[in-house]
Amino acid sequence: MNSSYALEAVDVVKSYPDSHGEGRLIILNGVRLRLNPAERVAIVGPSGSGKSTLLHLLGGLDRPDSGSIKWSGEEMTGWSSDRLARERNRHIGFVFQFHHLLPEFTALENVLMPSLIAGDSDSVARERARYLLERLGLAERLDHRPSQLSGGEQQRVAMARALMNRPRLLLADEPTGNLDKRHSDLILQQLDELREEEGVSMLLITHDMELASDCDRQYRLQEGKLVEALQGAPLG
Repeated sequence: MNSSYALEAVDVVKSYPDSHGEGRLIILNGVRLRLNPAERVAIVGPSGSGKSTLLHLLGGLDRPDSGSIKWSGEEMTGWSSDRLARERNRHIGFVFQFHHLLPEFTALENVLMPSLIAGDSDSVARERARYLLERLGLAERLDHRPSQLSGGEQQRVAMARALMNRPRLLLADEPTGNLDKRHSDLILQQLDELREEEGVSMLLITHDMELASDCDRQYRLQEGKLVEALQGAPLG
């Protein structure tokens, strides 16, 4: 995969049947976005504006009605489901708002999953998983199951899992939404350090204006389109 952009979306449209089944409700109406390597970009907008829908499309979890989405220069909207799953596992890290941790597995085992699915050796995977969990302040929680972790700890486990395979692109839906100020600052600090070390690009959906303002660029999703915030302009 070679391109000057880590992610590029052009004229992306997504709609769903309306509640009466008589027409289509347009959620995204010509979204355009370019994300540079190692860049951190925030998207804000009111609930129901389509932010999570956009994230799912950009990460290959859903398909647009029309438009182009490229990962590192390769058009992925026409890929088979199998290829999408392979490429996503290797190159895209997801942090969902509700974690989606496997309840029967420990924190360490949850973080290991993407690497084991990719076929990496167990010893290499465990070393990487431990490193990430320790970086995110969870060295004492490796053997705890999700039910034994606080919401903030679960969020940090999900963050570690998303970074497990050294993705080129991290897509995060409210990454600090369940964290107090101290742990939110920890996450942001560690994300910045990992971004510099590993060159990962980050697209963050957030209501946290402090987080958004700390990103390289900020967008507001309104009326189905992304509008870039002017430098220094309020996001709210």
